[in-house]
Amino acid sequence: MTAETRPPASATVQFDGDDLVLELRHDAEGPYYAFPGTRSEAPAPRVTLPLERALHARIRPAGTAEAVLRAWSQGTPPQGAVEPADPSAVEPVRVRAGAVVIRDGSVLLIRFTEDDGASHYEIPGGGVEEGETPETAVLRELDEETGLAGTVGPQIARVWKGGRHEHYFRVAATGEIGAPETLDNYGGTPLWVPVEELPALPLWPKRLSWRIAHWHRTGWPDRPAELADSIEELEPPCTW
Repeated sequence: MTAETRPPASATVQFDGDDLVLELRHDAEGPYYAFPGTRSEAPAPRVTLPLERALHARIRPAGTAEAVLRAWSQGTPPQGAVEPADPSAVEPVRVRAGAVVIRDGSVLLIRFTEDDGASHYEIPGGGVEEGETPETAVLRELDEETGLAGTVGPQIARVWKGGRHEHYFRVAATGEIGAPETLDNYGGTPLWVPVEELPALPLWPKRLSWRIAHWHRTGWPDRPAELADSIEELEPPCTW
């Protein structure tokens, strides 16, 4: 385990006025931000970010960032030392690959309807099998769950959720949704949903849903977003 992936000994949440104080660091993928006090082999310059920029920044450790951004977005930003949470440093119990397919302004989702009539949605995808890469798995799962073939594009997000490590890719897909009896998606229904509806949709993972709509409107990230997501109740809106 490298110095950058070891769980940090401490993290400090500090604000300069209305802006969050962070350290600017770099790894093989480029720049990212860290909370002061987390382990580093070299001094790093400090910078400040307003909330609207922090929401789209790569801030580590991701679990701490989730907690801070949630509280900050709700008007109660924490201050001082906080318990660090770094899900990227924990061996995952499952690795998942998901396909973000957008066609004519709509995104391909799987809808699951409960016995009480309530519905939630998931991004097509599933577990990475032994010997597979996430890029291979995402196309296999897309075919199994929806009947579409595809070409893998850039990875747009890595999401840590409940012991799972999830990779989400933009995928250019061809074909049409297959007949229900030919699909293997645990009883879900593939369908196209307008991208602008994502922020209000009970979509899992929740912290990724509104970002897809934002990126579709403003441009896709140069490097994968890094998100811890502990949200289980999908109905309330998420803005962090």
